[in-house]
Amino acid sequence: MTNSLPLFHRIAGQPVMLLGEGEAGLAKRRLIERAGGVIVGEDDPQARLAFVALDDPDATAARLKARGLLVNVTDRPDLCDFTVPSLLERGPVQVAVGTGGVSAGLAKSLRLRLEALLPHSLGDLAQGLGAIRATLKNRFPDAADRRRALDAALAQGGALDPLDSESAARIEGWLANAASGGAATVEIHLRSADPDDLTLREARLLGSADCLATETGVASAIALRARADAVRVEIGTGAPPPLADGLVVVLRAS
Repeated sequence: MTNSLPLFHRIAGQPVMLLGEGEAGLAKRRLIERAGGVIVGEDDPQARLAFVALDDPDATAARLKARGLLVNVTDRPDLCDFTVPSLLERGPVQVAVGTGGVSAGLAKSLRLRLEALLPHSLGDLAQGLGAIRATLKNRFPDAADRRRALDAALAQGGALDPLDSESAARIEGWLANAASGGAATVEIHLRSADPDDLTLREARLLGSADCLATETGVASAIALRARADAVRVEIGTGAPPPLADGLVVVLRAS
């Protein structure tokens, strides 16, 4: 269980405090400037975020926190209100890998692995999907229908598979023939309480479910693999699945 809530915070044009020394301070400067933040000093009353890269940061961090700022302290996760993930960018697509400050090296290694997997055309796919938002909404006025149509298209092997470098060129053709997919119920009979024992298909179903029905005894670690906004329903052992719109995934205990 993580103790951090991942967020993307827009700082373009906003004052961001930087108190830094040496290479660590320069690295934070580049990070802030790349995101469009305006670097200010400790006397700025408008700043709400602060990066501290000092050899002896404890007193400085305490002083800034007392003023209500959220503080990031280089190499001191115990002093951090927020941490900075290792970031992979494909145009508007950003994939952030974080470890809550436990191991920046691990986050970097994972990000480099992902770099090799995600095509550079992924940014074009995102821009193209953004450009058809209004048309897609008109085609599928119901938000659930819209999401199911996109889920099917973006799934592995789908018309808009994000890992296929040709997907961006197929957006218009897909939109002309897209279908919502309708309602369906799928049961997953678990083999253990370990989420790593889920097959790829089962993991994809959990990630797409509109409604998640769990029998008594299903491990919470597995239920956490479902969408955060999916409807949750608890059912008795052997009970029939609930009636619901969209994709209902039933988790049967091992």
